[in-house]
Amino acid sequence: MKDYQGKTAVITGAGSGFGLEVARIAAARGMNLVLCDVQQDALDKAASEFAAHPVLARRVDVAKADQMEALATAVKERFGAPNVVFNNAGVGSGGLIWENALSDWEWVLGVNLMGVVHGVRLFTPMMLEAAGQDPAWQGHIVNTASMAGMLNPPNMGVYNVSKHAVVSLSETLYQDLALVTEQVRASVLCPFFVPTGITQSHRNRPGELGADKPTKSQVISQAMTDKAVSSGKLTAADVARMVFEAMDEERFYIFSHPQALKAVQTRLEDVMQLRNPTDPFEDKPEIGQKLKASLRASLGA
Repeated sequence: MKDYQGKTAVITGAGSGFGLEVARIAAARGMNLVLCDVQQDALDKAASEFAAHPVLARRVDVAKADQMEALATAVKERFGAPNVVFNNAGVGSGGLIWENALSDWEWVLGVNLMGVVHGVRLFTPMMLEAAGQDPAWQGHIVNTASMAGMLNPPNMGVYNVSKHAVVSLSETLYQDLALVTEQVRASVLCPFFVPTGITQSHRNRPGELGADKPTKSQVISQAMTDKAVSSGKLTAADVARMVFEAMDEERFYIFSHPQALKAVQTRLEDVMQLRNPTDPFEDKPEIGQKLKASLRASLGA
C-alpha cells in the first residue's frame, strides 16, 4: 500500500485502543472509514470525531457470523471492496486453563479468533475480485494477535490459545494470498503490553456468555495483567503508526516490542532441542515465585 487517498479501511474494535488510533491515521491519509465496535457509546464518539470524513459506523459483535455478513454487504454497497481490513477487535481472559468455563472459551475464541475468521472469509474474496478487475488495485489485511500468540505465558491459557490461532491463520493467509495474487497482502500485529482497554473487556461480555464468580487464579491474572498493561511505555498511537509502516513496507510481522523476541527464540529452541518448556520467569524469578506461592495457597497445596 502506497496510496491511501480515497481508499476504504474496515476497522473492528474501532471505538478505542489500536482500532481508534488506526482510524485516526487512516482519516489523516484521506481514507473512507468503516468503524465497527460492540460498545455503542464508544462507537458513537469515534464516529463523531470523524464526521468530516466518509464514515460508515456499525455496532457489530464480530463473533456473530450474521452481523459480520451484514457488515460486509453494507461495506460493498457503500464503498465497494475495502483496501484495508484491520481485524482488530479482541478481549482478554486469564486464570488456570482448567478453570476457564465453557462460556469463557466461547467468548474469547468467538471474538479473538472467529472475529478474524469472519473478517478474512468475507472481505478477502471481495478484495481479490477488485484486484482481478484492476491491475493497479492494492489491498492489505492486518490481523491483531499478540505476543501471547508467539509465547505461552502461564495463567492465561484461553487467551494464548486464541492468539496462537490468529498467528497461524495469518501466516496461512499470507501464504495463500501469495499463491493467487501480488495485489493483496497480509500482516499480523503482535503487541506486548500497551495501555488499551483490553484489560477491561469484560465490560462488553454478552449476557448469554456471562461469567461465574472469578476464581483466585483469575483474580491474580487480572491484577498482573492490569499492572503490566498500565505500565506499558508505548501507546496505542505508537502501535498504529507501526501498522501503517508495515503496510507501506509490505512487512508481515509487526512487533511492538522486538526485545520480547528473545523469549520467542527460547521457546523455538525448546522445540528444536526437544527440551521441556523453559521457565518463563527465568529472568525474574521473584515474580514466578510470588505467582506460584499465591496459586498454591489458593489450591491448598
